[in-house]
Amino acid sequence: MSDIPAEDELESSRAPLIEHLIELRRRLLYSVVGFVIMFGICLFWADEIYAFLVHPLAEAMAGHPGRRLIFTGLTEALFTQIKVAFFAASMLSFPIVAGQLWLFVAPGLYKNERHAFLPFLVATPILFMLGAAMAYYIVFPVAWPFFLGFEMNAEQTGGLPIQFEGKVNEYLAIVMKLIFAFGLSFLVPVGLTLLGRVGIISSDWLRDKRKYAIVFIFIVAAVLTPPDPITQSILAIPICLLYEASIWLIRIWEKKRDRDAEI
Repeated sequence: MSDIPAEDELESSRAPLIEHLIELRRRLLYSVVGFVIMFGICLFWADEIYAFLVHPLAEAMAGHPGRRLIFTGLTEALFTQIKVAFFAASMLSFPIVAGQLWLFVAPGLYKNERHAFLPFLVATPILFMLGAAMAYYIVFPVAWPFFLGFEMNAEQTGGLPIQFEGKVNEYLAIVMKLIFAFGLSFLVPVGLTLLGRVGIISSDWLRDKRKYAIVFIFIVAAVLTPPDPITQSILAIPICLLYEASIWLIRIWEKKRDRDAEI
């Protein structure tokens, strides 16, 4: 039996909880401040960020003078700049948020756990940016000319031509959707490998479910991308390759775990 009164034991258990809550509040505050600072910077450079996002469409429309994007609502242009700033700030502030999450979690982990978790934290923003870069530099230059190819002149329609007269907010909506979709899709190895490390899945299980995973990947790609097979394949094929990479990474870790268990 412990000689410590029950009230004292209760108070001693409360103290660490309060300290953790205070630390969590501080990390959340730093994350919010980091995002607000990035948002202010991105809002100041919103015109340049918008020009960067619209550049693939401008390239696809090169040689057609007079083409433009329009806005039909009085406040649409203002809110478009805010959306652009929010979008860019979310991406730029992610390392700050991830760093604060690491600083909050790391003290409670063992040394080997920190070494195991840190590579995933580093790989997450890198893989996300690779996915976003693929959408911007590979998908957009292919997809935009494909869709613009459905325009028709007056001779083809027998009267009025059919031309693209895009709205600013609609164009940016599809651009941001695709960038986030490709960025998040490239995080497949991070999620699957973490599940493998905690024992929820195994490399054999992923290998057995490969055919179902491929079908699911193409379904998700069809939902996230415009309705054309080219863009869908550009998203689905890299995810399938990343799925295979996840099997390989989990298998490497399983072999290491088995060797350590034999020692």
